[in-house]
Amino acid sequence: MIKIAIVSTKGGVGKTTLAANLGALLADMGLRVLLIDADEKPSLSKFFPIRRRAVHGLAYVVTKGMVTADGISVIDLPHLPGTLDIVISDSPEINLSDWLYNRIDQAVRLKMALRSPDVVDNYDCVIMDSHGGAGAIEDAVALAADFLISPVRPDVLSGSEFMDGTLKMLERLESSTAIGAGLGPMKAVINCLRRSNNSRMVADTIRQNFILMQGKVTVLDTVIPNANAYQAAATEQIPVHRYDRHRSGATPCAYDVMHQLAWELIPSLNGVYAGHVYGDEEASDRGGGEEEGASHVG
Repeated sequence: MIKIAIVSTKGGVGKTTLAANLGALLADMGLRVLLIDADEKPSLSKFFPIRRRAVHGLAYVVTKGMVTADGISVIDLPHLPGTLDIVISDSPEINLSDWLYNRIDQAVRLKMALRSPDVVDNYDCVIMDSHGGAGAIEDAVALAADFLISPVRPDVLSGSEFMDGTLKMLERLESSTAIGAGLGPMKAVINCLRRSNNSRMVADTIRQNFILMQGKVTVLDTVIPNANAYQAAATEQIPVHRYDRHRSGATPCAYDVMHQLAWELIPSLNGVYAGHVYGDEEASDRGGGEEEGASHVG
């Protein structure tokens, strides 16, 4: 099972959109995916329609230290060859970061919860969304993951915040490894790249500053363009790879971009396509007819 945390020290960089679309694509590839909305101001919980809402959500997972079937809601997306479920953020009366703060197991609380049989036996991938900034719940999310993804917008302010804030976050999280939490590698993805010289310059600067990041962050080759399709798909409550499958011009369609991202993050999926044909024969034209789903990822 692969556990991925979408993190950033800055809000508004596209964490929730990335978590939702990556999770939906992996489920369309045939994987069994569990999303976890660890933002106490829920966005991921509202991104896709819910077919069956569970009795419990994030508050139960954190306070009880386990994930059970009655805390897992079912997302309503038709024709998925895999599974796409979610632990919703249920806006509890208690502040979960404050609740975790004084606990000796705060760093590993969520990591241990994800070892529950209802997760280990039923899912290939867990994707966790978090609130931008610092807090005990954000740290628990990061430390529960095998690796972290941090979206970075290619503008000067976002680039500077990424360089400064990310290093401070990694230094803080590494101090938690003494109690066995562990910290996976971070992969940065350039998000919302505009077709402008300024955007390209900032993106190149982020890549070139890898050495200054002390080798702690890898910048992915895949770049997510600034395209209206991502917002339009969110408005329609459907995955962007289903919404934007073809495009003429220099900007690649979301179907291609999201597949490239999935393959770069999980190389064992390379060449596997979303297996459903959305009302036509396009998937087979792209090669999806040969591999309709992925084998389970261990």
